[in-house]
Amino acid sequence: MGTISERKRANGTKAYTAQIRIRRDGKVVHTEAQTFDRRPAANAWLKKRETELNAPGVLLRPKGTDITLAQAIERYERETVRDFGRTKLQVLKAIKGAEIAQKKCRDIASHDIVAYGRELGETRTPQTVDNYLSFLSSVFAIAKPAWGVELDAAAMADARKVLKHIGAISKSRQRDRRPSIEELDRLLAHYADRSIRSDLKMPMQDIIIFALFSTRRQEEICRIQWEDLDRPNSRVLVRDMKNPGEKMGNHVWCDLVPEALAVIDRQPMGNGRIFPVNEKSVSASFTRACALLNIKDLHFHDLRHEGISRLFEMGWTIPHVAAVSGHRSWVSLKRYAHIKTRDTDKYQGWQPLRAHQALHAAWTHHADK
Repeated sequence: MGTISERKRANGTKAYTAQIRIRRDGKVVHTEAQTFDRRPAANAWLKKRETELNAPGVLLRPKGTDITLAQAIERYERETVRDFGRTKLQVLKAIKGAEIAQKKCRDIASHDIVAYGRELGETRTPQTVDNYLSFLSSVFAIAKPAWGVELDAAAMADARKVLKHIGAISKSRQRDRRPSIEELDRLLAHYADRSIRSDLKMPMQDIIIFALFSTRRQEEICRIQWEDLDRPNSRVLVRDMKNPGEKMGNHVWCDLVPEALAVIDRQPMGNGRIFPVNEKSVSASFTRACALLNIKDLHFHDLRHEGISRLFEMGWTIPHVAAVSGHRSWVSLKRYAHIKTRDTDKYQGWQPLRAHQALHAAWTHHADK
């Protein structure tokens, strides 16, 4: 059924091509070949494939279904209409380079996935390992029903149960860190000083205040276009909003509270983005400022948490808050259910809201230089 042919390459070395050709009723029903540097390697592959192809029903499988996990991932990327986020693309690329991705899909069992999860856990947190397997689960979910590829979704489910049981994977812990007004004052004072003494290109004071009152994530803030603003109805179109299982193309209208709208009204009008800065630069600048000011364990994303908490403290209902935050599922907002209402808004009369016009003018002066 198989033959090995020897040929000489242009550089003088020898190559051994192992070829399998199967005939049924005088017709070729299957053919495949692999080239090796050594005859023993070619012979070993030939024997292995002959054994596999002799198994009942193998030759009845549709062509293209007997593929590796890496090939299945590539097909998933190629045929999925919805765009992927940057993180998912990076994770899938990393998985394709792993040893498990070189295995045939039909050969991957739950213990292989468990072993891969343990391997990931040697250099990554349980939360990150869970993200890797979550993205990979998408491929397992559609491979068999969509392409007839023998990738066992039940094996993935069993493996994740095992990994969760042994603590190798876990969901990200919800952060409860909220900035104090004193910390916010120090941050804004820091950027006010920088805007006067140096050529600060980013309106970080405006961005921080907007993040706090709009409850927007940093990447969303940096994407908002002037054409996305519906000024008469005090709302903004947030493009590609983060959502479990969906991000790219997930555009959501979100209400703007007066404080957030006032920040937008202070920005120089243009045809592009309202805040024309890079999201990574915003995050890096915020992190550096917190380190310089000795503000411990405060992330830019915590401003969103503070903004949502403030709305609940003001007595807003879950649907009302969701209209601002953009949450599709109210279940995500139940974590705020314990927050008690306050007699007054703690930001009422907050000095930066009154004095920020003058600070913004100082930044504009330097930015125009």
